Amino acid sequence: MAQSPAELLAASAWKLHQSGQFSEAIELYRRAAALAPRYAEIHNNLGNALRAAGRPAEAATSLRLAAKLKPDIATVHTNLGLVLGELGQFEEAVAAHRQATGLHPGLAMAHYNLGVALAERERFEEAVASYRRAIELEPRLREAHANLGVTLGRLEQLPEAADSLRRAIELKPDDAESCASLGGVLRRLENFSEAAACFRRALELKPGARQAYVHYMFMQRTMCDWRGSGPMAQPFIDMARSEEKGPLAFYFLTIADDPAAQLLMARHDIRTLGTAGAPALWQGQRYQHSKIRLVYLSADFHEHATAYLMAELFERHDRSRFEVSAFSFGRDDGSPMRRRLVKAFDRFTDVSHLTDREVAEELRKAEIDIAIDLKGHTEFARPKILSYRPAPIQVNYLGYPGTTGADFIDYVVVDPFVVPPAQQPNFTEKLIHLPGSYQVNDRHRAIGTLTPARADLGLPEKGFVFCSFNNSYKLTPTYFDIWMRLLKAIQHSVLWLLDDNVWATANLRREAEARGVSPERLVFAPRTNLADHLARQRAADLFLDTLPVNAHTTASDALWVGLPVLTCAGAGFAARVAGSLLNAVGLPELVTASPEEYERLALQLASQPAELARLREKLAQNRPIASLFDTERYRAHLEEAYLEMWSIWQRGDLPRAFAITPAGKLSG
Repeated sequence: MAQSPAELLAASAWKLHQSGQFSEAIELYRRAAALAPRYAEIHNNLGNALRAAGRPAEAATSLRLAAKLKPDIATVHTNLGLVLGELGQFEEAVAAHRQATGLHPGLAMAHYNLGVALAERERFEEAVASYRRAIELEPRLREAHANLGVTLGRLEQLPEAADSLRRAIELKPDDAESCASLGGVLRRLENFSEAAACFRRALELKPGARQAYVHYMFMQRTMCDWRGSGPMAQPFIDMARSEEKGPLAFYFLTIADDPAAQLLMARHDIRTLGTAGAPALWQGQRYQHSKIRLVYLSADFHEHATAYLMAELFERHDRSRFEVSAFSFGRDDGSPMRRRLVKAFDRFTDVSHLTDREVAEELRKAEIDIAIDLKGHTEFARPKILSYRPAPIQVNYLGYPGTTGADFIDYVVVDPFVVPPAQQPNFTEKLIHLPGSYQVNDRHRAIGTLTPARADLGLPEKGFVFCSFNNSYKLTPTYFDIWMRLLKAIQHSVLWLLDDNVWATANLRREAEARGVSPERLVFAPRTNLADHLARQRAADLFLDTLPVNAHTTASDALWVGLPVLTCAGAGFAARVAGSLLNAVGLPELVTASPEEYERLALQLASQPAELARLREKLAQNRPIASLFDTERYRAHLEEAYLEMWSIWQRGDLPRAFAITPAGKLSG
């Protein structure tokens, strides 16, 4: 049978399409469609050509028409679903892929594509089911194994996630992306050595795999494997200027004490969230509530450093002026802390099962006045929630020591030492300066009643005990060099560290020996519950801080039990936290300004018992009265800040920086 003019044009267009001549193919497809407007296959092929040419909106129009003309062709719905996914219209994409699987239930790729769309909507359990069905139909479908592994990881089903990713790599050994994904899962399983090997393999397969580089570097830092470490800041700078998705901000804090570069990293992380152009949920409405509605958002409402600091604040908030809610998107560990936190709020809502958009919609429905994010760019953060602007006032507070880089966060709570006013250009948020320290503390933090004997802790009975209980990724060769020189200078002294992971312990002992110090002079404390950990710190003489990331909650812990902390203040927020705490507890003399001064003062204190005893006595006297541990005073200052934020909004003014004075008055 002779072909019609439309079919002839469509055939010619197909040849051009297959050879990559998309513009020419599109022109012929359009001419064919004009001649045969009800020919579904022509509209389908036109849609595919438009998609290949990077014109997804036009492609969607053609594919919708094709699906309308021939609703019983599975591939048309699949093609429509794919282009809708590219447009970010994931609900419609899910519907299109469901149509395809209904029409052709035995097509593995249809189930796989449905899984991808469901995962984009954060409907992870449904996505897992779709990926599993695709694998049942086609056991060697590598993409399904890979995406199943990533999605199981999102559901915290980590061993199963690792198995799926290993299978994906078996099917395609040069799959750099799956190697990196497996590394991420193994890191969370605390198999750091194998995780590092996966990231290294991803880099070998794809030297431009920037996120693999970031995670490989962090694994090396976590294991204190400093061999081969060189300048690391520039690769981060290059990545921050790209559109490649993946976190940079938190990891960069451990690399360089550079506030301007930290802002660049934070802006990258926000820019690549994929929410550009999303309409704000709050559209300028003025609420007239009898009380200001606060909500704290976090994944850490359980046994966690943030909870240890904040629990009493939540309990003490003035209920005559504030309604205080929590939105929790972290795990429920069933701990006493979790139970305490649930009771501390007027409303405690578990939103871990909701998508970012759905959480934001719940915030908007609740007419929240001030939404306070406690995560920033730390692990398990969900910054996309506030990117939908569900509240008129949005605040970055406590959990992340730096700027979020987000134009949808209005304020950051700091203090004049940790972030001096001159640092405002390195923050997208307006600085809110509290008196004393920005860090709140819980005066009910229990200390074990029994202080173990030094011998029971593996410490010398009479030798000087330097300690540093920071996480291993905060330790650096520069400060380790200083610590080793101190051990050499102070006879019978030891360095007491946290037994963070077996690789760090082995590497630090090796590094000590390389510096001429017996590895036995490094003593490692196993992890234990907080009360017992606090109690055993009384056996130490001096806490040695780190840079570029200071001790944060860890420094407060030491000061709470009466252990002096020696720090070196850097330039950025993360590098000035311990200095903020020491100022607020009345020990500014323990804040140094250079590594050289830090080393001199450490040596002096270890050599002059009377001077160190004086400092310990001063700390003991200050502890009950200092602002650092006065939760009620802190609560009043923070609430004054919230009231001023609310007042600025009610007046219709733009957010602006301000300070709260020690008397609780507004300044600036």
